[in-house]
Amino acid sequence: VQLQASGGGLVQAGGSLRLSCAASGLIFSSYRMGWFRQAPGKEREFVAAITSSGGGTYFADSVKGRFAISRDNAKNTVYLRMNSLKPEDTAVYYCAVDRYYSGTYYNSQTYDYWGQGTQVTVSS
Repeated sequence: VQLQASGGGLVQAGGSLRLSCAASGLIFSSYRMGWFRQAPGKEREFVAAITSSGGGTYFADSVKGRFAISRDNAKNTVYLRMNSLKPEDTAVYYCAVDRYYSGTYYNSQTYDYWGQGTQVTVSS
């Protein structure tokens, strides 16, 4: 299983970015996908998750209304659209796959494969 995250970069506050995570080596359409982030000196935190069909989405309170998660099962890709970015959104963003639905969507330990991360930096 491989997850390749991309789309990060430097953006001014109020700007937007779209992250992508391309998956291979698994039946992508069968699994829940999540995005997490980790800022320097902080623990990894949940950002968003999406069910296998894309019919259910979940967000951390800190990004609700600003971020959107979607997936294209034909392209084995999950996206994170980030709008109205704030300096506190600065972090390395990771995508992850949950193949076993063994826990809650916001718990990082639920996810069994992780991408390499993509840096998002929001300047004030």
